Amino acid sequence: MSAPAGADVSVRRPGAGSAVAVLVLVAAAALIPLFGPRAALDGTGEAAAPGVGGIALLRTVLFAALSVQAGEVFAGLLARRAAPAQEAPRAWSAYAAWSGFAAALGLAAVVASGNLIPHSLAALDIGGLYGTRDGTLALVEVNAFLVAALCARSRRPATALLPLAAVAVGEALRAHPPVEDTPLVGSGLTLVHLTCAALWAGGLLYVLRTLRAWRSTAPEAGTALLGRYACVAALLLAAISATGVCSTLRRMPPGTVLDQLTTTAYGRTLLAKVLLVAVVAVLALVARLRLRGARDRTSAYVPARAEVVVLAVVVAVSAVLTALPLPIRW
Repeated sequence: MSAPAGADVSVRRPGAGSAVAVLVLVAAAALIPLFGPRAALDGTGEAAAPGVGGIALLRTVLFAALSVQAGEVFAGLLARRAAPAQEAPRAWSAYAAWSGFAAALGLAAVVASGNLIPHSLAALDIGGLYGTRDGTLALVEVNAFLVAALCARSRRPATALLPLAAVAVGEALRAHPPVEDTPLVGSGLTLVHLTCAALWAGGLLYVLRTLRAWRSTAPEAGTALLGRYACVAALLLAAISATGVCSTLRRMPPGTVLDQLTTTAYGRTLLAKVLLVAVVAVLALVARLRLRGARDRTSAYVPARAEVVVLAVVVAVSAVLTALPLPIRW
């Protein structure tokens, strides 16, 4: 599809501003899990496990890797339907999968050392991983990312969805041990929440990369792709919101939610996540309205870019949430 007459078909090359923006985003993604737990715990009287910052950082990388690869497969399908003849942007799936593998390996090492940050190889009990539930789940995630990396380099990269699903199931089961009331219900809610969030964040990232690649060759197809993604994203947001509310009420009984949102580390971090998701929802709504009503529909790209940046912060905050002590059920 050729560009319409009079359209600006110049391709913007990444400049110093883009490089600085990426560096700032990466720094923020690292600083939030490293220092976020300490800030959330301040004044609550709660004690977190040793090395909680490092664990949160590893889980941030794991969640980001899951989102990037799953989103690439999901949004890649939408892109092929929008413009089958257009060339796709360079795949990031393999890099994401190997990053997830490294993060999962680090988390497995933490489990192998008794849920402590290991300071030497002697502290690791590798054989003990096979005898515990947490160890088995950690090994499943390590192997799943390894398979996902191989799938990303194969002729059928979409087959990576199966090992990535295993990662999501492993995380859902890990978050709800058998000692919890109705753990399978909690795991089911977490599985849906994590899957939808990964497709939302990773899908938007891939869509924006595709829009940039099609800027000069198929601008109309790029706008159509963003519209297709926006329709699916609305459903994903609804599922994320519903499962998030249900999970919160399982962690915090209704009568204690408002109090625990300000007096517990888990509640404070959850409140920060809710506010960030609200910002993302507003940005998504603005982008959707511009796609429908604006004369220049490419103006929807600006809020969409801001949305993916805030979603990256949400991923980091979510990782911090998984590392903090659970709230007390009063």
